[in-house]
Amino acid sequence: MPIRATAMAAPLIAALALVALPVAAQTWPAKPVRIIVPFGTGGPADIFARILGQHLQGALGQPFVVEARPGAGSIIGTEIAAKSAPDGYTLLMMSNTHTVNESLVPKKPFVLMKDFVPVAPVNFSDLLLVVHPSVPARSVKELVALAKKAKGGMNYASSGTGTPYHMAGELFKTLAGVDIVHVPHKTSGEARTSVMSGQTEMMLDAITTMAPVARAGRVRALGSSGRERSSVMPDVPTIAEAGVQGYETTIWLGLMAPAGTPQPVLERLNAEITKVVNRPDVRENWAKQGATPLTMTIPQFEKYLNADIAKWAKVVKLSGARTDQ
Repeated sequence: MPIRATAMAAPLIAALALVALPVAAQTWPAKPVRIIVPFGTGGPADIFARILGQHLQGALGQPFVVEARPGAGSIIGTEIAAKSAPDGYTLLMMSNTHTVNESLVPKKPFVLMKDFVPVAPVNFSDLLLVVHPSVPARSVKELVALAKKAKGGMNYASSGTGTPYHMAGELFKTLAGVDIVHVPHKTSGEARTSVMSGQTEMMLDAITTMAPVARAGRVRALGSSGRERSSVMPDVPTIAEAGVQGYETTIWLGLMAPAGTPQPVLERLNAEITKVVNRPDVRENWAKQGATPLTMTIPQFEKYLNADIAKWAKVVKLSGARTDQ
């Protein structure tokens, strides 16, 4: 092609390239999309990923397949997602475990805000402080007194280092002035089982999964972690109300995608997820479980993630939490 013709064709080629991305977004998804959940089955991330996937399948016409890849406090599954093709066919169900790990686990095989891009938040819920029925404490104050007397002789379970359950325990230790020992497990289900069986004395677990266990009498609920009492268990005081001043924490969930995922695909996902979490039937169902929907634009979610990373960096420093616990 002559030089002049090539020069004239260049703007046309560039224009066609700009049109290609929106067209690609219109044809996406052309095959199943997988949602990698780097946590165990039966926990909040798994449960809500499946609910979200069902609704997205109905809206977008392709299966959204949940793939559980637990281990190492979410790092194993997250690394798999980070190394996946940025084509819109792999998503990561993440939580504040990921924002905690940015400071708690600096030598990870990925950097959250570099190797991933925000898609949309999903929801948040309070945690429930529970003890095995054999523990002779019927209030938060009695538990604190018992822990101080035990001087490191009490254990609390979590689903792994850096998870919301771990950091909720570390925050409790710091604000209550007690010495309790962290016992990490591979999944939240294993941690939950350890408390129900009495292998560990206590746990701060998502109210969405632990409330039914408490109602069944398999554990004793002492406090919830929000600013106000949970509508799911209104008779249980907040931990702050029960004596640990300033205590407040939640578990939240969201979706991210490998860096480089086309922006039109991200925008479409954000719009569809927002539609799902704003559905009256979804909001009603989640409220019964103790979960509150979250909606944000992509820039808002990015700002939220960066703020949460900074927040937990301060908690990690204050608590002295370590990855070898």
